Amino acid sequence: MLNNLKDNFSHLFEDALLEEINNVGTLKEVKEGDKLIEIGDYVRSMPLLISGAIKILREDDNGDELLLYFLERGDTCAMTLTCCLGQKKSEIRAMAELDTILIMVPIQKMEEWMGKYKSWRNFVLQSYHERLTEMLETIDSIAFLNMDERLVKYLQNKQKITKDTIINSTHQEIAYELNTSRVVISRLLKKLENLGEIELFRNSIKIISL
Repeated sequence: MLNNLKDNFSHLFEDALLEEINNVGTLKEVKEGDKLIEIGDYVRSMPLLISGAIKILREDDNGDELLLYFLERGDTCAMTLTCCLGQKKSEIRAMAELDTILIMVPIQKMEEWMGKYKSWRNFVLQSYHERLTEMLETIDSIAFLNMDERLVKYLQNKQKITKDTIINSTHQEIAYELNTSRVVISRLLKKLENLGEIELFRNSIKIISL
């Protein structure tokens, strides 16, 4: 596990902190589609991503989901940090977008390291800043972009995360994450296909030019 840590976090953390993470952290592997954190769970540890990607979702009173942001290699989740430090129930759902490897750090160490390691404190504060920026972008998209623009942005983000021109998502799954109806998504995807920007398959979408 130490080699994984050094490969992904040596530019952020000093050797002493990497050793501590190695001693107390737990290596965890999750498959694409697996749930890592559920809404209402008490969060006992925070994730450090070694590889893969995690999507963070919110849910409204009707059970409809909204995609907030993705976590990639070297990231952690600000919402998880907040729940850990406040010992509150999770307000988000975290699911594996790809097969993912993480190191789970016990919450009691988080507070200890905030005072002990400047690099850890900087990492936590920077993570808050980055996740807040991403959530503001999500809010801006909802407030200022039409659904067709939001859909294009969503597909571009998916391509960036997966590093693949094939998006393995159904129309219904996209509708859930953009908090709209499948009919709307299907109509807009067909429009993009007619423009030659994507190609539609049964349970996937090929991005040609977006």
